[in-house]
Amino acid sequence: MCDANRARLRRRLPDLAMLAFLLLFALALILLNRSVQKAPLLPEDGSTFEKGTVTALVEDDLTAGGGQVVQVLLRSGAHRGETVTADNSASYLYGAACRVGTRVVVQLGEYGGALTASVYNYDRGGVLWALVGLFLAVLCAIGGKRGLKSAAGLVFTFLCVLFLYLPLLYLGVSPFWAAVSVVALTTLVTLYLIGGPTRKSLCAILGTVVGVVAAGGIAALFGALGRISGYNVSDIETMIVIGQNSRLQVGGVLFSGILIASLGAVMDVAMSISSTASELIAQTPSLTRRQLFRSGINVGRDMMGTMSNTLILAFTGGSVNTLLVIYAYDMPYLQVINMYAIGIEILQGLAGTLGVILTVPVVAALSAWAFGQREVAPAEQTLKIRINK
Repeated sequence: MCDANRARLRRRLPDLAMLAFLLLFALALILLNRSVQKAPLLPEDGSTFEKGTVTALVEDDLTAGGGQVVQVLLRSGAHRGETVTADNSASYLYGAACRVGTRVVVQLGEYGGALTASVYNYDRGGVLWALVGLFLAVLCAIGGKRGLKSAAGLVFTFLCVLFLYLPLLYLGVSPFWAAVSVVALTTLVTLYLIGGPTRKSLCAILGTVVGVVAAGGIAALFGALGRISGYNVSDIETMIVIGQNSRLQVGGVLFSGILIASLGAVMDVAMSISSTASELIAQTPSLTRRQLFRSGINVGRDMMGTMSNTLILAFTGGSVNTLLVIYAYDMPYLQVINMYAIGIEILQGLAGTLGVILTVPVVAALSAWAFGQREVAPAEQTLKIRINK
């Protein structure tokens, strides 16, 4: 009975160790975020954003290109239950095409003791959270237990980006190393949840970190050669303001973002190759390291094309507006190829794809070494035969 309990405890030790790590990590995140003192960047005018429902239209000039004046019943905040009169500009970015019953977010302010209000936008928070819930429900329903673990890994990744990566950047930590730490942590936890404490997971974790760091290094190298830095992004004015009020290293944010962006694709390739090697050796234990390495490379070659398309199309999809402007204005080649926006998109897409490609031989080699049988030299094999005789 004691032996059975000891064996059960040994099997649970990795899970207990991971649980202890996550608890300590959560405590560290709490302490880190409490230590961040943000400089106020918005004017302290006492304005707040509250939920509301349109109850009446006082003026409606949307059809004539004007705005609206509406009455809104507030559903949150200190003035909850009160009805206020709000201006509504209804532009493309702000305001809303209000009708009676439309749920909106209202910006409130008090000037001279009087409460003023304007419609900020639609109240779409419930819809977005419903989409998140649908995604997690479908993931868990179709993926079963593994889908639930994948959802947990996704939540952990989001928390790391929000409560570790961003605070580290704000406190002045190198963006590159802040991204590397997030990549290592999220890879460790996510692949542990999916594959457990196995050699398969270890090979995938090491390969993922190597591939992602390679993507960031290539981006930084060719960014320096092409004179592209984090100061060439479209929202640089806002970034500079943040940098002036914190210790943010603005120039490195662009390349650290490439590490984060390529993580998912690199992790997918690494786990697929490692899992393939594990399954092959389970079916054919006599496979040598060289044979297993070749199998891993062949599997990786099949994945390179799809994963390369995944990353490049993802970055291209984010720059469709820029491409459409280039097409409509029929810009010349020399202008297009030397635009910062195009250079950054090419840098992000190709550097991330190179990270995926370089992950293939790394994980194939690690998996072959971890699972494959050592090849026996002919002389050694002859000696063994003679000894057996």
